[in-house]
Amino acid sequence: MRISKFTRAAVASAVCSGALLTVSMPTQANKALARLSKEDTNWVMQTKDYSASHFSDMTQINAHNVQHLQPVWSFSTGVLNGHEGGPLVIDGIMYVHTPFPNNIFAIDLDEPDKILWEHKPKQNPAARAVACCDVVNRGLAYAPAGDDYPATIFQNQLDGHIVALNAKTGELLWKMENSDIAMGSTLTVAPFVAKDKVIVGSSGAELGVRGYATAYNIKDGKQAWRVYATGPDADIKLAKDFNSANPHYGQFGLGLKTWEGDAWKIGGGTNWGWYAFDPDLDMLYYGSGNPAPWNETMRPGDNKWTMTIWGRDINTGEAKFGYQKTPHDEWDYAGVNYMGLSEQLVDGKMTKLLTHPDRNGLVYTLNRENGDLVNAFKIDDTVNWVKKVDLKTGLPVRDPEFSTHMDHEAKGICPSAMGYHNQGIESYDPNKKLFFMGTNHICMDWEPFMLPYRAGQFFVGATLNMYPGPKGTLGQVKAMNSVTGKFEWEIKEKFAVWGGTTATAGDLVFYGTLDGYIKALDSRNGKELWKFKVPSGVIGHPITFGHKGKQYVAIYYGVGGWPGVGLVFDLQDPTAGLGAVGAFKELAHYTQQGGGVMVFALGY
Repeated sequence: MRISKFTRAAVASAVCSGALLTVSMPTQANKALARLSKEDTNWVMQTKDYSASHFSDMTQINAHNVQHLQPVWSFSTGVLNGHEGGPLVIDGIMYVHTPFPNNIFAIDLDEPDKILWEHKPKQNPAARAVACCDVVNRGLAYAPAGDDYPATIFQNQLDGHIVALNAKTGELLWKMENSDIAMGSTLTVAPFVAKDKVIVGSSGAELGVRGYATAYNIKDGKQAWRVYATGPDADIKLAKDFNSANPHYGQFGLGLKTWEGDAWKIGGGTNWGWYAFDPDLDMLYYGSGNPAPWNETMRPGDNKWTMTIWGRDINTGEAKFGYQKTPHDEWDYAGVNYMGLSEQLVDGKMTKLLTHPDRNGLVYTLNRENGDLVNAFKIDDTVNWVKKVDLKTGLPVRDPEFSTHMDHEAKGICPSAMGYHNQGIESYDPNKKLFFMGTNHICMDWEPFMLPYRAGQFFVGATLNMYPGPKGTLGQVKAMNSVTGKFEWEIKEKFAVWGGTTATAGDLVFYGTLDGYIKALDSRNGKELWKFKVPSGVIGHPITFGHKGKQYVAIYYGVGGWPGVGLVFDLQDPTAGLGAVGAFKELAHYTQQGGGVMVFALGY
């Protein structure tokens, strides 16, 4: 690995003060973390805060001076695969993670040319062979100190283990096996800390893995609860009043009844995306992913509860509500994406909302207390598999022309399996009441085929060709009101905007591009104000933090992930990489592999 300085202005704050040394009762751990997340000098979660706002009140860097941003230091991780997620910053320490082999580095912002500690785990290399779409990792999680455990850094490893490290020293505190790579189950999701628990998802639906989410105790790694997406109600952990406010969503017994035979046991529904948490309600929110296999003919029924937005009790794991967005998915529209929490007026009443831009090309806004569907609308007017969502039933009104049944090649489906929105974390400006989204604009042809299930082997059953959508590019950035469905502005990008956005009170939206730029837009109108070419394409998200009175912006570089599989693994067949190779065939002409973080500040 290598650390580079650009100017002396890079030097930043003292080694950990309060957060790493604070002692609090385990039941108050979420309150301490919530307090830290509100301090804009820190960036303590991948989502910035429990609401997943990805918004900072800092204004030192703003729309009037952002053109003066300059790189001040960088750090090369020494790993060349795709770098998703972002670093954490906690009281003057930056924590940097990598894709497989999942190394971690702690860097003192006062002396960024020196590594405080590093963790380099030994993993079973066989995990690489069962990773769906590059060997990415979406980031670290942090828990402040409790009365019987130190401040802790959590990481999920590709080989299925979650590890807990002492945040001050890097010492291994505990390690638990969450997933079995022999069954094709890996870990790419970032852990999520809430109360005295750390939440871990699952990956591997493309290999027939039955999806689940697990809560471990921060203190010792003991499993607190585990919930599945399919199967008996007891496994799914449905509360006695599950969906009582919306019985038309479905209630009991459907994790078995909506599957043929035992297909639910290999039915997917993994959750490798992002979480949100409402401390007032004690509710955790996330999405379950696509059913397996992709070939819809092989799994008749609605395939509940894949493709579902969940609202669960953080203490027990019990589901208060579940809303299935795409019953009987035919297009791999895995619904694990961003969950953004806000409080906005709905019909004149201030309402707790959850907003979710889905892979299927629709934006959903729900009342997060009971799951009521407030609105559902298209991310882009070119979405064609669905005509609209019936807001009374919650069901999509499909266009049969774009069904993917056997003995038929469906053409011109928009969006592609990559979705019009994928794994990026988006941002919400509470002052403007706007979400800022980095999106894909990719369509596809789809031809299914039959195949047997074999444990630990790919279980897809479809050949895909992907290409730019009708507007001619592969990506967009949009500003949106989630209650009205109105888009304030949108701009085009040559390639998909894969990593997401970060917004600030300085009227700025930051994001990275696959061809290797970090950019800043004016959040009021979408005008590009600044950009900088980093050493490799970006599939992670920007962060911003403060140190010793100065505001910084940081972002990972390192092309890869699903859009970069052709470049990373030198694939030529356009249908390879589950169709990504064809869609991103030009990417290698604009960037190459690398891996690291770059940090920026104003140059005057």
